[in-house]
Amino acid sequence: MRIAVMGAGAVGCYYGGMLARAGHEVALVGRPVHVDAMTRDGLLLETRDFREHVPVRASASASAVHGAQLVLCCVKSTDTANAATEMAPHLAPEAIVLSLQNGVDNAERLQALLGREVGAAVVYVATEMAGPGHVKHHGRGELVIGPSDASGRLVELFGDAGVPVQVSDNVVGALWAKLILNCAYNALSAITQLPYGRLVAGESIEDVMRDVVQECLDLAWAERITVPGDSWEAVQKIAKTMPTQFSSTAQDLGRGKRSEIDHLNGYVLRRGQALGVATPVNRVLYSVVKLLEERNADKASAG
Repeated sequence: MRIAVMGAGAVGCYYGGMLARAGHEVALVGRPVHVDAMTRDGLLLETRDFREHVPVRASASASAVHGAQLVLCCVKSTDTANAATEMAPHLAPEAIVLSLQNGVDNAERLQALLGREVGAAVVYVATEMAGPGHVKHHGRGELVIGPSDASGRLVELFGDAGVPVQVSDNVVGALWAKLILNCAYNALSAITQLPYGRLVAGESIEDVMRDVVQECLDLAWAERITVPGDSWEAVQKIAKTMPTQFSSTAQDLGRGKRSEIDHLNGYVLRRGQALGVATPVNRVLYSVVKLLEERNADKASAG
């Protein structure tokens, strides 16, 4: 299958790399520093089981999605609108478009902007860009998608590439379950610059995380969203299955980049205000991360 990945960061490179390794023709659209490295050497895909240079097509232009039968949108939530604008002229009418992004409303936003169906995928993977054109996988990798005419085909496609995919009738609830994990971990990992295993060992940190989870569940109830499973148990499991992982927000702040916090704790804060649900702990975490973003911006402008 011809596959394009819009947003060749850690998530996009991992899934694109796994699909390319399985023999599919994959085009990765990303930043020039990664594109140059992948054009020269292929994508360096490093997991616990193997370390390989995987041949891919790489481009800094969204025109690379032209002719793709499957398009994975893996850009940051802050870049969703721009990605849609750039992709739109090049998307094949029959292309399957999937959003592999944090937050709960990116598929909806893409669908409105593109004027076509976009599927939501919930992503559970620990990855990082360890260098130009080099993605390092720390653990997990499963996806949750909603039922569609293409879901059976996608389960087979990803499964053959070593990526487990579950089809859920409650993909919205699954997106919220992931949002709760992100709200519990991302800001705290970013503020402290600590990995998950070390983070949860901090004094009273689990109490803070419990408060975050409860605020999110209160909001989900107000939104009439059914969140599957035990959210607190899922939060505890993350620290055990991904103890060395830094959140994407921590990685962004560490590199002086803008984070997705507006679409995580910030989303909970805004919706809470709209629905009259108190979210004071999410508010504090959101506000501190925004201050750190401003500090990074001041440093960049001064430097």
